[in-house]
Amino acid sequence: MQNLRYPVDSKPPFGLTLLLAAQHLLAALGGIIAVPLVIGNVLKLPTPDTIVLVNAALLVSGIVTIIQCQGLGPIGLRLPSVMGTSFTFVAAALAIGFSEHGVAGIMGASLVGSLVMIIGSFFMPYVRKLFPPVVTGVVVMMIGLSLIPVAVDWFAGGQKGDAHYADPANLAMATFVLVLVVILVQWGKGIFSAAAIVIGMMVGYVVALALGWINFDAVKNAESFAIPQPLHFGLAFPISGIIGMSIAYLVTIVESSGNFLALGNATQTEITGKHLRGGVLCDGLGSAFAAIMSTTPFSSFAQNIGVISLTGVASRYVVTIMGVLLVLAGVFPWFGALIVSIPSPVLGGAGLMMFAMIIAAGIQMLDKVERSKRNGLIIAISIGCGLAVTTRPELLDKLPSFFKEVFGSGITVGSLLALVLNLILPEDKE
Repeated sequence: MQNLRYPVDSKPPFGLTLLLAAQHLLAALGGIIAVPLVIGNVLKLPTPDTIVLVNAALLVSGIVTIIQCQGLGPIGLRLPSVMGTSFTFVAAALAIGFSEHGVAGIMGASLVGSLVMIIGSFFMPYVRKLFPPVVTGVVVMMIGLSLIPVAVDWFAGGQKGDAHYADPANLAMATFVLVLVVILVQWGKGIFSAAAIVIGMMVGYVVALALGWINFDAVKNAESFAIPQPLHFGLAFPISGIIGMSIAYLVTIVESSGNFLALGNATQTEITGKHLRGGVLCDGLGSAFAAIMSTTPFSSFAQNIGVISLTGVASRYVVTIMGVLLVLAGVFPWFGALIVSIPSPVLGGAGLMMFAMIIAAGIQMLDKVERSKRNGLIIAISIGCGLAVTTRPELLDKLPSFFKEVFGSGITVGSLLALVLNLILPEDKE
């Protein structure tokens, strides 16, 4: 494991901190705004309503990230964890949104459902005992493996089926950024190595600008200043929606626990039950706050663990400043629009490297696990089934929606299987 360039409690010089914070922002911003954009588009909300969802997501992401990093009493992980809107809740949210309760039902169900996470956080010290190294290693690997398809689509320049998907120009741009990041990480000194991702993406952005790839229409049309409106959509409390959201929150507890354990590995911090309790409590309270502020629920972001693994910058101060930048993006919409103008291949070149580093971290963790038939079965079955859902999500299409909500994430499937198999498989006989 590489030595950390900046440990958890270190404070790099402020100018460098801003650059490193921007690096995390670039990795996370697309994911943060993706969920409100999907919900707004699928439910055919008026543009002003979709903007409310997006602005609130950015503002609340920033506030919850700051609390997660710095802590507030018993709340917060106190590690460099980036928080943002979660795709785990999309299926439940759309089901509620298409009912007579509409977006008000989504917000009300999210608010009530968050109690599952808030109450569950107090049991996390017991949950931590269910994560020995063989389970933790599987969870970390599945996080990386589940993110690779996202990076591949970025690399190819969009979604499969798009007219310009995997155009040679897109692949060339992404490869250029990837090679540049590798060179900076391996041979760069000081700031050039620590900020390899953001420097690689900035260079890629300048090249894309010269090639005429950048569209500034969204920046021109964005408002200069906007304050997200609490209870913009109102609140409604459909029973079926609350049940669906509560299930999604249970799944998120597993995903967030896995992300926190992976973050502990990346930051060289031993994750205790107290860490998990503070992190999950912040996640639950943050999601309740998100519902009040008119956006969708939250979870920790795995993308940014890849940034830490690749650069060795584990300072929670850096990610706190990133949270401040998110707050600014929430009240200055043009700022977020500028970041979103980054072409997908530029993101893909850096993203593929970041997410692959998480896989490498998982391999290193599993390498330290005792080699036995039992552990081999746990690893093989968990990763195999997790990858099955990741690579072929249509596997669940003909099952009831309940199964799609619970098992739609490869991270969840792999994590739950590793947990269950570790509990039920007998120890190998000497």
